[in-house]
Parts: sequence; C-alpha cells; structure tokens
Amino acid sequence: MSEFVGYILSGLVTGGVFAVMASGLTLSYSATGVFNFAHGAVGFLAALLFFQLNVGAGLPAWASGLIAVAVFSPLLGYALHRAMFRGLAQAGETAQIVGTIGLTIALPALGLWIVDLVAEPLGLPRADATSLPHGLGPYPPVTYTFGGVHLDSDQLITFAFAALAAAGLWAFMRHTPYGLRMRAAVDRRRLATLRGIDADASSAVAWTLSSTLAGLAGVLAAPTIGLDSTAFTVMLFVSATAAVFGRLRSIPWTFAAGLGLGVVQNLVAGYADFAEDVTGLRTAVPVILLFAGLILLNRSRERVAGSAAEDAPPPDHLADLPPWRRRLPWALGLVALLAWTLTRPADDFFVGVVAQGLVLALIFCSFVVVTGIGGMVNLAQASFASMAALTCGWAFSSGWPFPVAILLGVLGATAVGVLVALPALRLGGRILTLATLALALLADQVLFQIDAFSNGTIGWPLPAIGLGFTDTTDPRVRVVLLLALIGLVTLLVRNLERSASGRAVLAVRSAPAAATTSGISAARTKITLFALASGIAGLGGVLFAVSKGSVTATDLPAFAGFVWLAVVVLQGVRRIGGAVLGGLIAAVFPELLASWGVSAHVGAILFGTGGIILARHPDGVLAQMAEARHRRRARRSRHDHAAAPREADVPASAGPVPAGPAVLGSAVPGSAVPGSAGHRPDGAAADGTTPSPERLAARNGAAPRDASGAPGALFRLENVVAGYGDVTVLRGVDLAVRPGEVVALLGANGAGKSTACAVAAGDLTVTAGRVVLDGVDVTSRPAYRRARDGVLLAPEGRGIFPGLTVEENLRTWLADPDPVYERLPQLARRRGLAAGALSGGEQQLLTLAPALVRPPRVLIADEPSLGLAPLVVEQVFGVFAELRERGVALLLVEEKATSALELADTVAFMRLGRVTWTGPRAEVDEARLTAAYLGVS
Repeated sequence: MSEFVGYILSGLVTGGVFAVMASGLTLSYSATGVFNFAHGAVGFLAALLFFQLNVGAGLPAWASGLIAVAVFSPLLGYALHRAMFRGLAQAGETAQIVGTIGLTIALPALGLWIVDLVAEPLGLPRADATSLPHGLGPYPPVTYTFGGVHLDSDQLITFAFAALAAAGLWAFMRHTPYGLRMRAAVDRRRLATLRGIDADASSAVAWTLSSTLAGLAGVLAAPTIGLDSTAFTVMLFVSATAAVFGRLRSIPWTFAAGLGLGVVQNLVAGYADFAEDVTGLRTAVPVILLFAGLILLNRSRERVAGSAAEDAPPPDHLADLPPWRRRLPWALGLVALLAWTLTRPADDFFVGVVAQGLVLALIFCSFVVVTGIGGMVNLAQASFASMAALTCGWAFSSGWPFPVAILLGVLGATAVGVLVALPALRLGGRILTLATLALALLADQVLFQIDAFSNGTIGWPLPAIGLGFTDTTDPRVRVVLLLALIGLVTLLVRNLERSASGRAVLAVRSAPAAATTSGISAARTKITLFALASGIAGLGGVLFAVSKGSVTATDLPAFAGFVWLAVVVLQGVRRIGGAVLGGLIAAVFPELLASWGVSAHVGAILFGTGGIILARHPDGVLAQMAEARHRRRARRSRHDHAAAPREADVPASAGPVPAGPAVLGSAVPGSAVPGSAGHRPDGAAADGTTPSPERLAARNGAAPRDASGAPGALFRLENVVAGYGDVTVLRGVDLAVRPGEVVALLGANGAGKSTACAVAAGDLTVTAGRVVLDGVDVTSRPAYRRARDGVLLAPEGRGIFPGLTVEENLRTWLADPDPVYERLPQLARRRGLAAGALSGGEQQLLTLAPALVRPPRVLIADEPSLGLAPLVVEQVFGVFAELRERGVALLLVEEKATSALELADTVAFMRLGRVTWTGPRAEVDEARLTAAYLGVS
C-alpha cells in the first residue's frame, strides 16, 4: 500500500510542475488567443539563469530563484510582448504557430550563447544537458517520511509553489478587474476596446504573468530534468495535455489535469507490466492522453467550421506583371545553380550541401500543399518522411527490388498521411497542430522503436539510385535529379491550384459550411491534400536516406518537422519558391557559419528572430519582397503620371489623366475629385446634390465655418474621409450631435452608415478630417480612450462578450451591476449564465443596460433593432428615450426608418459615403425618404 501511495505522492509533485506550466499556457491563450509553443523555452532560460546565479555566482537558492522567477521572467515576457506577441495576436494562426516555434529554437540558443561568451571572463560554469541545478530548498535536500512514504524538501516545496501559483492565478483571473479585462479582450477584442479596455495593456499583463509561471516551472523542474532545452520542449507538450483537458480556459481544471497527468504517468511506469512489451509506451502516456483529449474534447461544430487556419489569402503583388517577368528571377537562379554545380571543381563538399538542401526543399514542398494551399498546419511531415525511408529500407533488405522498395516507401507514407487526416476532419487550427505533433511523437516513441521495422540502432543500408550512365553517388547527379523532381512537383501544385479540385480546396478553406452546402466534400478534400503532401514528404524522405546511404529511426525526428514548418513559413509557405529557398537556407547556412568559425547558436538565434518578421509580414519573406517591388513600381507609375502632359495639352479624345487619391474639398473649382461622383461648375455635385456652404467656401479658399452647422454640438464629425485599405467609403462626412438630442442617420445598405459609426467610436482610422468631442480634437485617440472619454458604441449585431457571464459583461463597464438588476430583473435571473446563451433581445438589453446606470456622454447605436421582436424593439427604444432625457447625445443608425423617425430630433440621410441632407424631423417627408433609400433626386 505504501508503494501505491508513494507513486501517487511523487506523481503529484511531478504533476505540480506540469500544472504550473499548463496554467501559464492557459493564461496566455485565454487572454490573448495565441498558443505559445515557446513557453518551455522561457522556462529553460529561467532555469539557466537560476543555475548560473546559484551554482556559478554562489547566491543562495532562494535569492537566485527570486531573481529568475520574479524579476527576469516577467521582464522577458513583457519584452516578448512588445517585440512580437502583440503583432502576432492580429496575425493568422499559421503565423502565430510558426512565430512561437521560432522562439522555441532561438531563446535557448541565445541563453547558451551568452553563457559561452561570459563563462570564461566571469568564471561561470558552462551549462549542458548534464548540468543539474540545486532545488529551492536546502542543499542537500532534507528527507521526510509520512507513513512509510519518503519525500524530500525539494518535492514538498515544488508542490507548495504549484498549489499557490494555481490558486493565485485563478483568483486573479476571476476576481480582479485585470483578469476580467484580459478575458474580455480575448473573447471579443474589438468590443473590448469599445468598452474602454486597453487590449494591448491586458495582453502585456497576460504575457508577463504567463512568463512568470513558465519561469517558476523551469526552476522547479531543473533539478530533475537538467538544463536540456529539448527536455523543456517535451515538458511543454506534456503540459499542453493538461491545458487541453482544461479546454485552454479553466485554471482549476488545468491544474487538476496536470496533477492527474503526473499521477497516471507514475502509475503506468510502476504497475503497467504490459507496457514493457511495447518499447516507449510508458513514456508516451502523456502523448496518448494529449491526442485522446484533443479528439474527445473538441467535438463542437465550431471546431469543424474552423478546420482550416483562418488566414486570408494575401494580395498578389505580382499580378500586374506578365508571366515571363514573374518567372524570370527563378529561371535565372536555376541557370546559375546548374552552372555553378556542373562547373564546380573536384571539391564536392558544397555541391553535396546544396543537394542536401534540395532534398529538404522537396520535403518542404509538402508544406506548400497542406498548409499553403489547404490552410492546415501539420507537424507530422518529418514522420511521413521517416516512415517512407524506413519502409523503403525494410523492403529493400527483405529482397524487394529497389524501385519497388521506393514505391512501397512512398505508398506507406501516403497511407499514414490518410490516417493522420482523419482527425483533421474534425479538428482545426492550433488544435490540429497539436494533434499532428502528438501523432508524430507517438510514432517516434513507439512505432519507430520496433526493431523489426527500424532494425534498431543499426538501421537499413540503401544503395544509390542508378540512372544507367551514372548514379546518385555523384552529388551533381543528385542536384540535377532533385531539380527535376521539384519541377514536377511544381507543375503538380500549379495544376492542382487551377483545377476544379483546387477551387474546392479554396472553398473549403475560406468557408467550410458554404462549401458543404454547395456539394463539395470537405472530408474528401482534406484527405486528398494530406495524402498528396505525405506522398511528397515520403519521396523526399527516401531520397534523404539514399543520399546518406542508410536510414535509422533517429535520422528524421518528429521535432525536425517542428523546425521545418517554421523555415518554410518564414520564406513563404504559399509558394514552391519558398520551399526551395527554405531548403537551401536550412542546409547551406549552418555550413557557412561553421566555415566562418561562428557559433552554431548564432544561426538558431537569427532563425528565431525571423518569427518577429512574421508578426509584421505573416506571408513570409517572398511576399514581403514582392510587396516592396510592387510599391516601387507604383511610385514610378505615379511619377510617370505626374510628368505626363497637362490636361490642357491633351486632346479631348485622350480621356482623363489618371490621378492619385485626393481628399474631398481639396480640388479646385470645376475639377473632379478622384473617387467621388465629381463636381459641376455651378457647384452642384454630379449626383444632383448640393454641397454645403462650408465645403463651397473651403473650395473657393474661404475659411470654413463650424462644420456641424449646429451651435452647442457635443460631438462632431468634420469633413471625414475614411475607408478600408484602398477602398474609400466616407467622402467628406459632416455630422453633429447635441446633448439630449437624437440624430437618426438613415440611408440604404452600403451608404457608409456603419463605417461612420466605426470612425466616430475610434474603431476605424480616418484618412482626412477630424472627430471633435466637446471642442477637443479626439481624432488620434484610439477606441478605448474615446470610450473612457464617454463615447460608447453599441455595435451592429450584439455588443456582448458571449464567453463571459451576464454579471461579468456588466462589470466591464460598471463597478456595481446591482442597479441594472433592479431595472431589468430578467438579467438578474441570468446573472451567472454565459451571455452567449441569452436570447437576442436579452443580449441587446445587456448591451445597453450599462448605459442606464452609467450614462455615456455620446451613445452610438448601430442597427439596434436588428433581428429583434417588435416588443423588444419597443423596449430598446424606450431605453434610448430615457437616455435622451438624461442629456446623452445619441447617434442612431437604423434600417427601420419609422422607428427611428419617431424618436429622432434631427435626421441625416447618407448616400454613397456622403451626408446628402440634414434637418429637423419635421421636414422629413416621403420624397426625402424615397431619395435617401432609392437614390433618386
């Protein structure tokens, strides 16, 4: 019995470390939406600093731990937030995954490189995987006995710190305003800023706390696992199992799952005798649980709909070039490579390195298929390559002809790819990434450890590929053969993109539900992509083994795929060119550093900093270069247009001279404003409307009057021009709202009403003009600052945080929600219910309820009656009437003109991004309504 209890108690200690690490993962993900694959690397750096301070500098363990955990780790988290994480939060999932993978490689290398530089001058010990720091307790540890069970002081301290960290973190997230703001920011980041929450500051706090927890886990685990960066990465994925069982949201469940994981792992190691017959099964228990948890806990329709990474296709910056110009750089590069290869002197070393890079490039082409085209992040590609190579070696050693053995290897990888695709049918995004990595680790630890398949540590010998007159023992032959194969893969990928199957892939990636209703089988599409990608990776794996002359189970480890994906995405995963460039860099760059005498850590550091590039350019280096060339061509084009003959010198038949974008009101009298309907010489616009006197005065050089035309206006938009990207939506909008006044902004769909609301709330940046609040220009203030100044936007749809409870929604704006419950008892009855479970009417009331208790200075309501029953609409408009009586300035955008006109004091009509008429409600008649909604004069 004491043995059983001992296994449980020691498992709880191990599980405590998993729980701390997993709690940090859960915190950063729940608060920012970014799953930090570099969490273990942060823990490694903290453990490395703790070791140097304690063992190297001789500081006490408690002081070393305090500096490493409470000072260094939070500062590192904040620095990473500023440099990278806040940019990644707005990027797609692929960029998020790869950016943090880059840090996983760069941070340990940076720490070890710094130690290498300062170890000798400062007399510090060099750290490696065998270095074992002391624990936080006394050294040597003191042993205590509880009922026959022996635990030392380090184990007790580890469990105590883990419990305190989990309890403190749960209390922080659930019972402090900071925790509430962080959860609101990840639930609906845009809405959080409209409620006065600084999402960037909330993210900074989250990353600081998350890094602190990673540092604590690293310091607690270091005496057991040593200073091995790979072991810390493995610990990250073991901890991810606990985070998954906590659904990446619940700190208590995550902590409990971490403890349970440690206990189960200990019990399996102690009592599962059947596991002795399967090599690696005992160590693979967390991986099996991770995969099972991902499958069992992600059955919702939401996950199915998001089975592809939600990365919008980037603009094609080379679309304006003829095909030969697009292909010319690659053709010249190919010619130069062949010329260099075939004329290389007798020293074949670097030719062999290039051949190795092309082998990797062939494997990397599989990422272009599954991730670049399919939008699914798969980290099992290295396992597919290893599967094919081992199958080929086994078949050839069993007497099969070599060409048949190669074919069997590729088919084996394809079959495994289809099996891996089955979870992809129900998982997506980062969840799919974790699932594929779990399968890859399972293959490494169990399948590839079977001696009959891998031939133990000896592996399988493989001959060169004979081509009749030569064979692949010559690296030049390998280069030519690999270039030919990459060319065939390129043609295959291009034909796939242009085919009906390629269009089906794009449809499934962009809108899975719509693709299914159109008769497209999402399951067949995903299985096809996985099969094709795994077949390409398998072919690359066979050629990798052929180049090496043999293959073992450790030649292509699972974590290699971890790095490979990052290499390809950094170059550009949507293009075969990115795979080729990535493969060559991965092979050539380390050799160049070694020949120059530069530490290998420098290469890993430089590679990891590429993750920062992804925070700003998620589509990689090639897309960034294409964009830069596009901008240069655009500047030359504008220069050429500026140098063209003036309009007076151009014949009438030549048409208008192209011009760049202009701000409304800046054109000379009688000239057309680009992007607008134009102006007639008499001052009337081409659409029949008459510009305001202010705009005519501005056009004729006179000083403009108050753009509002309304004395005492509290809130004004003055000649605002705004849009999205290159599309201009608002073209000189003037609006004004007085205290206690309701201004109804009416117009047809597409007139620009919602855009005007976004500009007013600070959710959209203006191109020209200004926004004025109580005489102060607030144009440059972000949305959260305007909300704190009293400008509140109730956005189109529902302005609620669906993942927070009713009470938590109210507390994002109110310190005490009780007055709301007194006014709206139906919300009081649902105070503990998630807001997303309320009815549409209740959600809209929850959106507006805080304004009843803490009235804003300006309330902007965008389509408040959308999707509501008439009785609820009446209740909502009753709220507006009460707010007007309390002096709130209301800007109301409403499709139901009748309801809006009953409440409005002033009416403004919009058409094509302009306010065409503004006046009192009494002057609105049927003719004006017809003109506003039907676009007639």
